[in-house]
Amino acid sequence: MKAPTSKLQHPAAGPRDHGTTGPLDSPVRSGRQGPVVLLSCSLVVLLSGCAGYRLGPTNGLAAGEKSVQIVPFSNQTLEPRLGDAVTYQLRKELQKDATFHLATHDDGDIVVGGVITAYHRFEVTFVPSDVLTVRDYRISLSAQVTARERSTGKLLLDHTEVTGYTLIRVGTDIVSTERQALPLLAGDLAKRVTALLAEGSW
Repeated sequence: MKAPTSKLQHPAAGPRDHGTTGPLDSPVRSGRQGPVVLLSCSLVVLLSGCAGYRLGPTNGLAAGEKSVQIVPFSNQTLEPRLGDAVTYQLRKELQKDATFHLATHDDGDIVVGGVITAYHRFEVTFVPSDVLTVRDYRISLSAQVTARERSTGKLLLDHTEVTGYTLIRVGTDIVSTERQALPLLAGDLAKRVTALLAEGSW
């Protein structure tokens, strides 16, 4: 006698929330009290143009064979502290990558600098019950990056446009939220600049 075969029943799909684009937390209106919540930047980096980036040399150089000097980035936007944040994160990222040795005494084989040219905020999701109230923003930070070989003056990167991104969730104070997200935003830009340097053919 054959044992009865059970059939898997799939639960009926519930109503789709057309006001969101992903599994985010419950909405927080800008006028309500609530903690500032920053969205993780890790998924953004994995799904972005840096997804193929890996640590270490990819251009045929031995690790640490050349040194890089980072000149402080200037800021042409109205947002404060961007230049310092990008300069700090780029130095940190280059040390972590280990393709180059970070020069600290103005004697690097390659001199890298740049100009912060744009800072933008884009609406991503809205509160389902109020389509005029933004729940999440995508922040972008753009810079024109220059890399020059000290010994020859050869330009390795000539005002190359690089843009970094991060996501923020609106809390009671969007200015504070953006300030807290700045290291993530500058860090994503720094990863992209480091990838360009590490994958260069020089």
